[in-house]
Amino acid sequence: MMKKTLIALALTVGATASAFAADIVDTAVKAGNFKTLVTAVQAAGLVDTLKGPGPFTVFAPTDEAFAKVPKATLDALLKDKAALTKVLTYHVVPGKVMAKDVKAGNVKTVQGQDITLATMGGVTVNGAKVVKADVAASNGVIHAIDTVIMPK
Repeated sequence: MMKKTLIALALTVGATASAFAADIVDTAVKAGNFKTLVTAVQAAGLVDTLKGPGPFTVFAPTDEAFAKVPKATLDALLKDKAALTKVLTYHVVPGKVMAKDVKAGNVKTVQGQDITLATMGGVTVNGAKVVKADVAASNGVIHAIDTVIMPK
């Protein structure tokens, strides 16, 4: 009897822990202001990657940031998986970097090109402002930004 109780308790604790530890994608969905980003991640086939072990730091454009992109440009990106993947992975750096640990300078993205981080007057990424920092996920962290940044 005691063994069954311990197994049930272990299963309950395990289920509870995993219920609170949402990955990057689930955290973005739950936040509610990354609908366009989540749609783009799905269109690019990056869901499994961003649900993977990571850790990742995602500079995530909000829906308002995507609204600044001309509709024709956004529609074209959503239809071109390779170009969309290039843009989305340009917003991701390996590792989990909280806002307080961001150092000014260039950082290589998952896409391969560098982004420029600045810390004067708040964190910026290629000039895009971090509007909400340190949205924790089980496999990294999301920093919401106010502009979609484009690779060269």
